[in-house]
Amino acid sequence: MVAGGQWPVAGAEASVPPQYLEDASGLRGHAERVIIPMDETEVAAALRDATAAGIPVTIAGAGTGVTGARVPFGGWVLSLERFTRLEVTGHRPPATSQGSFAIVGAGVLLRDLHAAAQRSGQFYPPDPTETGSAIGGNIATNASGSRSFRYGATRRWVDRLRVVLADGRILDIGRGDAIDFDPGTVPLPQVTKNTGGYLLRPGMDWIDLFIGSEGTLGVVTEATLRLLPAPGAVLAGVVFFPGDDAAVDAVESWRETASARMLEYIDLPSLDLLRSRFPEIPAEARAAILFDQELTSEDDAEVDHWLDRIESSGALVEACWFATSAADRERFRRFRHSLPELVNETVRRNGAMKMHSDYAVPLSRNREMLAYYRARLESEFPGRYVIFGHIGDAHVHVNIFSDPANPAPASDLLLEFARRAVALGGTVSAEHGVGKRKAHLLQLQYAPDHLEAMRAVKRRLDPMNTLGRGTVLV
Repeated sequence: MVAGGQWPVAGAEASVPPQYLEDASGLRGHAERVIIPMDETEVAAALRDATAAGIPVTIAGAGTGVTGARVPFGGWVLSLERFTRLEVTGHRPPATSQGSFAIVGAGVLLRDLHAAAQRSGQFYPPDPTETGSAIGGNIATNASGSRSFRYGATRRWVDRLRVVLADGRILDIGRGDAIDFDPGTVPLPQVTKNTGGYLLRPGMDWIDLFIGSEGTLGVVTEATLRLLPAPGAVLAGVVFFPGDDAAVDAVESWRETASARMLEYIDLPSLDLLRSRFPEIPAEARAAILFDQELTSEDDAEVDHWLDRIESSGALVEACWFATSAADRERFRRFRHSLPELVNETVRRNGAMKMHSDYAVPLSRNREMLAYYRARLESEFPGRYVIFGHIGDAHVHVNIFSDPANPAPASDLLLEFARRAVALGGTVSAEHGVGKRKAHLLQLQYAPDHLEAMRAVKRRLDPMNTLGRGTVLV
């Protein structure tokens, strides 16, 4: 491990701490060296040395990713954990638009940014479920979360980046700084969220190129992020339904009639899993929708509007939960975040690798895709799956509890689901990126010439393929 301000840390492979060799997917790799630089100068020196020697470098954040992007298979690991600058202010530098912002090092954890923004009376809209993730990782995957229904993904909130290229050059780039070459064009699926491959379009700026590139084009060391004023109040609710049809009907209606910042879905198997921690879940509930609505105050008329919407939706009205206080909203946050935690615990207990989807489809195909998931899962894995997630964006996650001794059937079914999502106009990755584990799915979504356009950009910025070898492009 590193000591003091010395960045090179050499040693035998066996000495590399395990936290630098794995991520939350369960994938585990190997490396010959860990480097934990103190500043950009040391990052640049490490990359120049690696590129000159033809050594691959894998960028390590907090290790919360689920696609293996930060798992090394040889070479060096470069951790940005010391890049912890965090400054929140109400005035932007002259080079950017006016408003509130935060200057954030790549190693800052999302929960710390949220807390700092809250202390200043503001908030950072992106809210990936894993608040222990690093901001650098969020930028690398264009992470989103539940509030993306209203506020979109990370991309929308980045105004400036500092990036170190594989040859050691350091870029300080802002919104509107156009790329100095033609990156080509890659068609986008008709979805509200997409993190599958590089975003390429004529006239694009540098920031959009690096966001979502999963550490394969450059090393993001620092970001300037936009903040918003904290709302006067927030109404949160868990709306229970007697069945899936009523829950999906409600979502379709609320997309059009409400201004919620979050619409999340929980199916019956998920509710059953949650009952171990929340026995107060009503026994008759067969599905649930979680919503979150910003208010001007606790007396906002939107509270009554939500009561009217719920009463007319076929929900189990008397069994629903509502919260306006910070304490009750925190309880709801624990409720929502407990589900992926329980899924991960079940997977670890079974000794299996996490088998899950990250597909999204056009809003108009949401019901169709959900029905397809359910029919195939009931046929192939009855009692061994859950479906939950960002139904407001037609982006729900399937998690299969597979047999660790025979993971092939689960892998095959997830591949079938990916093909189906693409056939409906969707994406194979809506918020987690593809990393190493899912890079092969890009060939379902893109034609060979589109993948070649991505490779051409990679060769231009990283001709020796130093960064993130095996991630995104295979």
